[in-house]
Order: sequence, then structure tokens, then C-alpha cells
Amino acid sequence: MTTSTVNSNPSESIYSSLNTRSDTKTSAMTEAEDRFLMLLTTQLQNQDPLNPLDNAQMTSQLAQISTVNGIEKLNATLQKLLSGMSDSQAMEAAALVNHGVLVPGASMTLGESGAIFGFELGSAADDVMVTIKDSNGLVVRTLNLGETEAGVYPYLWDGKTDSGAQAATGNNYTYSVSAKRGTTTSVATALAYGLVQAVTRGSSGIALEVGTLGAYTMADVKQII
Repeated sequence: MTTSTVNSNPSESIYSSLNTRSDTKTSAMTEAEDRFLMLLTTQLQNQDPLNPLDNAQMTSQLAQISTVNGIEKLNATLQKLLSGMSDSQAMEAAALVNHGVLVPGASMTLGESGAIFGFELGSAADDVMVTIKDSNGLVVRTLNLGETEAGVYPYLWDGKTDSGAQAATGNNYTYSVSAKRGTTTSVATALAYGLVQAVTRGSSGIALEVGTLGAYTMADVKQII
């Protein structure tokens, strides 16, 4: 007659299963699944015939491990998509090298042909004023652009001062933009012009090196000129 051996200590069998390691290199999730199935199998083997495991509870455990597995696969897919998007963004950014862009800033250098700057209006305005100052903070030109719709606008300053004289070239100038609609102040943002000289990829993403203006993200570019 064949006899069967029953483990007198089910807990020992369960812990032994949990501590069993595979020699095959697997992911953390695969290892967790294997351990879970070992645990479940050992529980079934050592369950009390008079008090078997609850089917609903066992089904719930299986559903939980399946959900975790699904989440890990979803995360892996998202990581691949993000990596692909990063590569695509790098290619798009590289196409901007040697192109002029408008980015947040309020400085410009006057050249022989003038100086380019820009501004962005969050809403339409009845009266838009641009005040240009030299490196000493003195006002050299005030531009009244009148009624302007919401949007991004580039502007070429010819270098003329309010007196009609030609401002000194090569100097750095700053400017500010104010806008009103009736008695209400509209949101106006000054935009600096610069040439994209290089593209770098760092831990924070893709960055555009815009000359002396510094580094900007693709989202900072308001207009390509």
C-alpha cells in the first residue's frame, strides 16, 4: 500500500517556497508572480480539507496580481512612447539651429539694420506701448502701437530715438510692454529675439541654446522668424 507524506508544518512549506530563488535572471515583476504562484500552490497543497480556501478570496488574489502585471506592462509601453517622443523632439529642435526665435526676455542689441524684439498679448488691447531704455536705464524711444489683437508680434526697431537721432549700435537695450483695454490692464509679455546656436539634451529634456539669451525649452519658443 502506497503511503503519502503530509507536511506537519504548512507554514514551513510556505516560507520555503517563498525563499526559493530561480537561477534564471527575471524581472522584479516576473519574480513576484512566481513567488505568488508558489505561495498559492503551497497554500492549496496544505489547506485544511475541513476549512478550504475561500474561492472568492483566491479569485481576488489572482485578479490583483493580474492588475499589477498589467500596470507594469503599461508603464513599460509608456516609457517606450516617451523615449520615442524625446527623439522626435530632438530632431525638431535640431531643425531650429541657425533660425531666429522669439522667447521670453526683454533685451536686444542694436545693429546696423536695427533690432528685433517682440511681445505677446494675452487679450486684445486698445493701447499698446513699448518703452525702450539704454544700458543706463534712460528712455531712448517710446513706441505707441495703438490697438492690437491678442497674439504674438515681432517688431523691428530702426534705432531712432524719440528726438529722431540714431541710437548707438552695439549697445544692449532693454524694453517693457504695457497694454490696456479701456481702463483695464491687459497681460503683455516681452519677447527677446535670438538665433538658436545649439541643441542639448539633459536630464530635464531638450534645451535650445539661444546665443547670449541662454537656454530655453521648446515650449518657450513663441515664434520662429
